[in-house]
Amino acid sequence: MTATTYIGLTFLDLILSAGFVFISGIISLGFRLGLERTLLLNSLRMVVQLGAIGFVLKFIFAQTSPLWTVALGLIMVLVAGREVMARQTVRLKGWWSYGLGTGTMLFTCLLATLFGVGVIIGPEPWYAPRYILPILGMMLGNTMTGISLGLDNLTTVVVREKSAIEARLALGETRTVSLGPTVRQALRTGMLPIINAMAASGIVALPGMMTGQILSGVDPVEATKYQLFIMFLIAGSTALGVCLAVISAAWFITDNRHRLRLDRLRASRLIGQ
Repeated sequence: MTATTYIGLTFLDLILSAGFVFISGIISLGFRLGLERTLLLNSLRMVVQLGAIGFVLKFIFAQTSPLWTVALGLIMVLVAGREVMARQTVRLKGWWSYGLGTGTMLFTCLLATLFGVGVIIGPEPWYAPRYILPILGMMLGNTMTGISLGLDNLTTVVVREKSAIEARLALGETRTVSLGPTVRQALRTGMLPIINAMAASGIVALPGMMTGQILSGVDPVEATKYQLFIMFLIAGSTALGVCLAVISAAWFITDNRHRLRLDRLRASRLIGQ
């Protein structure tokens, strides 16, 4: 049996693959979607971010310092919180706009990451950045999407159904009861992406971590084990994060006198529009 050889990529390979981004641009131009500038800017942003993080991770992996690991992990959480806020059609006012998503992800993603690395994998040392940071990144990426979708669904539906909700409150229902259907819909919306990803994994698609390990020469069975491990952590982190964020937001836009407080919301401009 011959050993699998790792195949590196050249800059020319990356340039050729980037040509597929132009397909999106052509579609945008053809249908007058107005997304060409956003596609270009986000592509450049991605290149800069990934290029920079490659060198940063190389440095941090060489240090194996808990301080560097915590510093980069905190930056990742703060940026993820900014992305959650930026994708809201209707935002919460004040520090809640940024703090809710950030605080929720800090708790849920850190919990899932520390459990996965410290209890399940058990590397030496336990804070090894080679394990902590990639797993934290996967937790943040998926939980961020779920929280963003859940909060956006909650606030937009509440604004749209303002009259119906206030009528139910006026008839004597508590804020928990009157917002119940809206909260459940928001929770469902936030959890659907990870549920769909779990349903499609293996048959429709090979997830990113599994694909990366296979390409690097890891035995497919071992790669499958790690992917299952990651998917279970992501599912729990996303569900808990969406639940905490949506319920907290629902309480924020109501008060103890069971009134709807839309004055605590403000409209925002969607990215790319």
